[in-house]
Amino acid sequence: MRLRALSPLLPSSLVFLAACACCVSSASFSSADPGSPGRLALSSSSFVLKGDAAHNQAMVHWTGENSSVILILTKYYHADSTKVLESSLWRSGDYGTTYTKLNLMPGTTIIVTNFYICPSNKKKVILISSTINDREQMLFISTDEGGSFQRQPLAFTVESLLFHPSQEDKLLAYSKESKLYVSTDLGRKWTLLQERVTKDRVYWAVSGVDVDPDLVHMEMQDSSGGYLYVTCLIQNCSDKMVTAQFLGKIDHNSLSVQNNYIFVKVTMGNRTKHYVSYRRNEFVQMRFPKYALPKDVQVVSTDENQVLLALQEWYQTETYNLYESDPQGFYYSLVLENVRSTKQPEENVLIDVLEVRGIKGVFLANQKVDGKVTTLITYNKGRDWEPLTPPTTDLNGKSVNCKEPDCHLHLHLRWADNPYVSGTVHTKDSAPGLIMGAGNLGSQLVEYKEEMYITADCGRSWRQVFEEEHHILYLDHGGVIVAIKDTSIPLKILKFSVDEGRTWSVHNFTSTSVFVDGLLSEPGDETLVMTVFGHISYRSDWELVKVDFRQSFPRQCTEDDYDSWKLTNLQGEQCIMGQERTYRRRKDSSLCIKGKSYTSALTAKPCPCSEKDFNCDYGFERAPTLKAEGDRCYPDFWHDPDAPPDTCHIGHTYESSTGYRKVVSNMCEGGTNKEQSAKQHSCPLLPPRGLQLGIKGQMLTVAPGDDITFVVHQEQGDTSSTRYQVDLWDGVRAIYENLTVTDEPIQHRYEKPGVYRVSVQAENSAGYDRASLYIQVTNPLQEVHLEVVPIAGRNQQVNLTAVVLPADTNLTVFYWWIGDDLQPKLTLENSLLTRFPEDGEVSVTVQASNGRSAVQDSKTVRVYDRFQVIHLSFSSILDRFNPNIPEWREDVGHVVNKILAKVAGVPQDCLVTMVKPGIPTTAQLYILPPEGVTAKRNAFVDKRVSSIKQALREGNVSFIVKGGLRVQVTLADPDSGFGSGVGSPGVWALIGILFVTFLSTGVFLLYKFKRKNYKSHGSLLRPEEGGLTRPWLRFRKLPGRNVYAQMHNEKEQEMTSPVNHSDDTQNIIQGEEFIDDDLDSQTLGNGGGNHSGVVLSITSRELHNYLSS
Repeated sequence: MRLRALSPLLPSSLVFLAACACCVSSASFSSADPGSPGRLALSSSSFVLKGDAAHNQAMVHWTGENSSVILILTKYYHADSTKVLESSLWRSGDYGTTYTKLNLMPGTTIIVTNFYICPSNKKKVILISSTINDREQMLFISTDEGGSFQRQPLAFTVESLLFHPSQEDKLLAYSKESKLYVSTDLGRKWTLLQERVTKDRVYWAVSGVDVDPDLVHMEMQDSSGGYLYVTCLIQNCSDKMVTAQFLGKIDHNSLSVQNNYIFVKVTMGNRTKHYVSYRRNEFVQMRFPKYALPKDVQVVSTDENQVLLALQEWYQTETYNLYESDPQGFYYSLVLENVRSTKQPEENVLIDVLEVRGIKGVFLANQKVDGKVTTLITYNKGRDWEPLTPPTTDLNGKSVNCKEPDCHLHLHLRWADNPYVSGTVHTKDSAPGLIMGAGNLGSQLVEYKEEMYITADCGRSWRQVFEEEHHILYLDHGGVIVAIKDTSIPLKILKFSVDEGRTWSVHNFTSTSVFVDGLLSEPGDETLVMTVFGHISYRSDWELVKVDFRQSFPRQCTEDDYDSWKLTNLQGEQCIMGQERTYRRRKDSSLCIKGKSYTSALTAKPCPCSEKDFNCDYGFERAPTLKAEGDRCYPDFWHDPDAPPDTCHIGHTYESSTGYRKVVSNMCEGGTNKEQSAKQHSCPLLPPRGLQLGIKGQMLTVAPGDDITFVVHQEQGDTSSTRYQVDLWDGVRAIYENLTVTDEPIQHRYEKPGVYRVSVQAENSAGYDRASLYIQVTNPLQEVHLEVVPIAGRNQQVNLTAVVLPADTNLTVFYWWIGDDLQPKLTLENSLLTRFPEDGEVSVTVQASNGRSAVQDSKTVRVYDRFQVIHLSFSSILDRFNPNIPEWREDVGHVVNKILAKVAGVPQDCLVTMVKPGIPTTAQLYILPPEGVTAKRNAFVDKRVSSIKQALREGNVSFIVKGGLRVQVTLADPDSGFGSGVGSPGVWALIGILFVTFLSTGVFLLYKFKRKNYKSHGSLLRPEEGGLTRPWLRFRKLPGRNVYAQMHNEKEQEMTSPVNHSDDTQNIIQGEEFIDDDLDSQTLGNGGGNHSGVVLSITSRELHNYLSS
C-alpha cells in the first residue's frame, strides 16, 4: 500500500536560489574492484527535503541530455477541497547529490501547482502558481533549467498548459472558465483564442501531416449547446475564422487527434457512428463488421500507419474485441476476441493489451473466456495468437510441474497508477527482446499471484527471477536492470543484474530503511544514474537517494563486446513480419557502457511472402471451428465479396476481394500473393442509394433570415453521372450535378416563419433515390406566463394556460410538471385541464420549447376543500392603465387584499385577489378558511363574507392610480350570491334551463314536511336531539351535479353547496322525489325579513330572483 504518490509529470518565473544545508550523505559499495564481472562498485548518496513532511505529492523533472539538473516540486494536495495548499520547489545541479530550495517571491507565500517543460528545449520551464487563497494568478518562467525565474502575472486562472511540439516559445493555456489562450513569447503575453472549449480536447498541428504548424485542433461548444470539431490558426481564431472540419455536431469529449488520424463520434437515438479522417482528408464512417453494433470504442494504437482499436460489441460487458484497420483507418477486421477490460475512475477504460516496445508487431493480451483470463502473444500484429511458454525450472533451478497445453505463463498487463514505477510489465524501445513482468503459472491468471518472470528473446523462453512483484528500471539500453520490491514495508536494498536477469546482485542504497514511492532515471538510454524517492515514515520529510552505477563500467563497449541473436516466434520460425531480424547483445563478460551511439538492430533480411503474412480482409474472418479445412478466411453472411467498392466510378475497374490483405508494415517480398484476385470487373453504373439530406450544424429549427447550408450525402451509387433536384419548398428549386463529390454547398435563407419540407432527388439512368427533411423556421421564444387560479377546490377541474411570447411561434411543445411528479405531461396545445386530489400547496411548472429555445414559468396553487369566491369589478378608468401583463395584475390584487383586510377586518392572509387577463378589468376574490380552523364538510359558512360585501356595496374599497384618479372596487353583480369552491358556470346555466322547463310544464310541486324544532348552526340545521331528519329540499337531479335548497330559521344566511356529499346527504330521495308533507310549508322570502325561508345555493341570478318573488 502506497502512503504517498508521485504525481504525473505533465509535458510541459528573476529569482535567486536560497542555500540549504540539510544534506545527509552516505555511500556504500558492493565491491572495491570495479570493472570485474560480479565485482561491481556502486555509490549512493541521500538527501532529505527538510520542511516538506506534510507534502503528499511530488513531481520530478530530470533534464537529461548531458545536463546534471533535476527539479522537484513537492505539494500538499488536500483531497476534500481538491486544492494544493502548500508547495516547495527544489533544484539540484549535481545529478541529485544535493538540492536547493527555491524562494520564488521573498516575503510572499507562493503555491506552485504544476510545472511544464518545453519538449523542444528542456531548459525552458514554466511554473503555474498563485498566492494564498488564489488572490493572484501568475507564471514563473525560466530559460536556464530553473537557475532563475521571471514572474508573469495572469488575468485568468490556468488549469493546464500545452507547449508546441517543435516551436519552443509557443504554448496554449486552458483556463478554468473553459477558455483557450495562446502565447508566442513563452507565456509573457496571452491572447484569447476561443471560449467554451472542451478540456483535454485541444491539439497542436502534427508535423508532416498538418500544413501549417500554427494550426490548432479543438472541440468546442456552440451557442445551441452542441459540440463541434473546429480548427483555426493562432493568429486569428475568432468565431468567423474557425473552420468546422466535421459537418455536424459531435459527441462531447469524442475528438481525438493521433498522428495521421482524427477520430470523432456522433450519437443519434440509440446508435453511435464513429468517423475517421486520414491525413486530414474528409471524414469517413469507420466500417466495422455490419452487426458489431459497438457500445464503446477505444483506440489502442495508431503506430505504423494503422489503427488498432478495442470495440465492445452489443453483447459484451467486461471484454472488448480487438480490430485492425487498413492504412486509411476505414475498414476493420477482427484480430482477437474477448480481451479483458477494467473500468477506472472518471469512466476511463483500460484494455488488457500491451505493445511490446523494441520489436514491431509483437503484442501481449489477456483474453477472458468463461471467467478465465489467459495471456496470449502475437508476433505478426494479431494474425496469430499463442499462449506464453512456461519456464522449465523455478527460481531455485528445480523443474516446474507446468506442462502445455494445460499450463502456461500468464502476466498482469496493468498500467501503474504511479508514473514513476514500471507497472507489471516492462519493455523498452532500446532493449529489444527484453520483457519483464509479474504473473503466475497455471491454467489461468491469478490476481493475487505476482511472481516476476523475464525473457531476453522476446517471449520464446522465460525464467522466474523473484517470488514477489518488483518495480523495474532499465539503465543503459537494458545493460543494467534495477529491481526494488513492491511492498508496503520500508526497505533499504535494491537488486540489479548486468546479464539480462540471469544473475542478480544486492546493494544497500541507504543506511536507514525507507518506504519507496518511485524510481527515476536520467532521460536518455545511455544513463547509469538513478534516483529512489521515499520517506522514512508517514510524517517524515521526503528522502531522495541517488544511486550511481558509472564506476562499475569504466569504458565504452566495442564491437568485440557483443554477440548476436535472431528473433524467432514460439514455433522457431525466423521470418517475423516478413523479415529475418538479428540483434546485438552484450556479452556477459563485458562490463562496458553501451552508450548513446548504441543501436540494437544488426541486420534485417526480407523473406518471401507466405500465407502467414496475410490477415483476413474486411467482411471476412477465420472460423476456429473450420480449422480442419485449412486456415482460411471465410466471408461473413452479410458481405458480398464481388460488390463494387463505394469509390468505384463508371469507366474504371475493380477486383473482387480474395478475403485477404497483407499485414500492415509486413516487409515480405515475392512469394505468395493472397491479395491478388483473378476476378476483374468493370465498375457498373449503380443507382443512387442511401441518399441523406442534412444541415450543417444539424439545427432543424432556425430563425427567419438565418443562413442554412444543406449537406447531401450518398452512401452508394455513381455520383459522377447523377443529377440532384432540390426543392426548398418556398418556391426555390435547383438542379445540381456531381453534388456529393464537389461538396458544392446548398445555401438558403427563409424569411417567413413556417414549416418547410425540403427534398432532394438523386437520379441517373440506373435509378433514383429520394430524401427529405422538415425545417422549422420560427422566432425564438422570449417568455411564457402560466395563467392559473391561485386557489382551487380539491378534485375540481382546473385549467392551466401558458401564454407564449411572441404569439406567432409555431410548433411549440409544452411540458407540464404538476406537484412532485418528475414525469411531465406533454401537449401541443397551450392549455391543460387537471385536478388536485389533496389539500395543500401544489407547484405547477410549464416549459415551452420550439426547438430553438425554451422558456419556463412556475406558479403555486393552494388547494382547499372549502373556500368562497366573490366576483369583483373595477371602475372603467382602470382599463386605460391596464398593460395586461402578469406583474401588473399581481400588484392590483395585492392592493385590493390590503384594502379589504383593513376596512372589513379580515386577516390579509385569508384573502387572495386574482385579476383576470384582458379588458374590461375584472377579478375574483377568494376567501380562505381561517388558519387552524377546520370547516366541517357540510357546514362551511364564513361570516366574514357579509362584512366584505358590505364594504364593497358601500364603496369603501378604492385605490388611486396615475394622475390621482380613484378606482372603485365593487361587486361584479351586487344582487347575486357568491360563488363557491365547487361552482361551475355551465352547471348553473343548465339549472336555469331546468327551472324554465319546470315553470312551462307546471310540474314544480312543493310538499310539506312535518316541522321539527331545528337549531341553526352555520348554514346547516342540526336536530337538538341526535337523530337526523331530512332538512333538504331536492329538485330534479341533473347529470353530474346535485342542487339543493335548505330550510333556515332566524335570518337568511349565505351557503355553499358541498364538493363531496357526506353520509348525511345519502338520506335524500333519489330521482323525481317530493318533500314529506309532514313538514310545514315555509314562506319563500327575499332575505329582507327575519322570517324563515328557503334559499338555494346557486349562482343563477334568474333562478334566485324567481324563488324570491
